[in-house]
Amino acid sequence: MANFSLKVNGQTQEVEVDPSTPMLWVLRDHLKLVGTKFGCGIAQCGACTVHLGDNAVRSCQLPVSAVGEQSITTIEGLSENGDHPVQKAWIEEDVYQCGYCQAGQIMNASAFLKRNPNPTDSEIEDAMNGNICRCGTYTRIKKAIKNASSISNA
Repeated sequence: MANFSLKVNGQTQEVEVDPSTPMLWVLRDHLKLVGTKFGCGIAQCGACTVHLGDNAVRSCQLPVSAVGEQSITTIEGLSENGDHPVQKAWIEEDVYQCGYCQAGQIMNASAFLKRNPNPTDSEIEDAMNGNICRCGTYTRIKKAIKNASSISNA
């Protein structure tokens, strides 16, 4: 066991865990931030996506010891009132179906739009490739991302 001081959603959090513990389990089990979901456990589905600094990463494969001084943002920390442009677009486009993958989808999309605020359809498809939605809401996801880019750029 080791002590880690982590900056999560703008607040410093102290945890005592094995250094190899994936951030997913630190977030869910130790910090009680359960918006980040377990999907596959092998970084293939995207349900566990969080931001490490400004980059979208799969928290199921990110050991707590690799975080260092970088900040972590979860779906709970993306915006205080659920009013991030991507969250607003998700609601406007009625993206949710079962909702299980959506936190990971939103976290990946928001990191992508930060890097590329005016993406083409092809760029959106490439960026979101690997975030699996078993309900098949991909068309609405792409539409919401286009919508969010216009909200962000307004």
